[in-house]
Amino acid sequence: MPPQDALVGRTIAGYHLARMIGEGGTATVYRADHPEKGPVAFKVLRQRLAQDAVAVKRFLREAELGKRLADFASRSGQLAPPLVATIIEQVGAALAATHARNIIHRDLKPANIMFNPAAQEAKLLDFGIARDAETSADERLTRAGFFVGTLQYVAPETLSGALVDEQADVYSLATIAYYLLTGTHPFPGKNPRELFQQLLTQHPVPLNQAEKGLRFSPAIETAVMRGLERDLAKRTKTVDDFSQEFCTAVRENDGQKGSGFLKRLFGK
Repeated sequence: MPPQDALVGRTIAGYHLARMIGEGGTATVYRADHPEKGPVAFKVLRQRLAQDAVAVKRFLREAELGKRLADFASRSGQLAPPLVATIIEQVGAALAATHARNIIHRDLKPANIMFNPAAQEAKLLDFGIARDAETSADERLTRAGFFVGTLQYVAPETLSGALVDEQADVYSLATIAYYLLTGTHPFPGKNPRELFQQLLTQHPVPLNQAEKGLRFSPAIETAVMRGLERDLAKRTKTVDDFSQEFCTAVRENDGQKGSGFLKRLFGK
């Protein structure tokens, strides 16, 4: 197989690969066009992994899962809290497992989560910039002003090149919950410069002020906003803690709504 950048301009299975738009530890992603299906992201497994049976199996499994959560959320709009809780619970469990092995993801976002709507199954992907939390400080330091991750989802402490731990992934997971619930992000910056400044100096927009007329229970808002605290001493400590607090708030609120409905229906 030719080098990955040599694939630009080729047509594979009816998809014309227009340009390379990203790459991770296991694959390269291209912008591709199909005469019937339109523009898509086309992922190609890295050549060095083509003979790795385990890598190929995982790659095919990913393809079977369906679409990225980013695409699903973009098309569906604001998701119902119980569905968001299901997604956060699964992603949180995957993160907890990686944290137990001292691995910090650092690029947690909807585009790195595959979601099967029919099965309501979420899978965490792309550990291309993950790092070992036990790596020495000298090895983990980044250049001043350089950070890794995606600005809309990255924790504020990452922007200064500081060493990050599990709480950085907590922040990103809380941002995902915020986005899935509201269809917007915690900071309204229109460009990278604005977002950068807001992340470093401002508080996120409270969940119940994200969209006019959209309201959640105090417990749901508290859980999300605690995960978005800039102050690490106030931020939720672990992804397990965040997932449990958020999911409990959602399900208790959903149960109360159900109880109220039954009470009105049966007069009890």
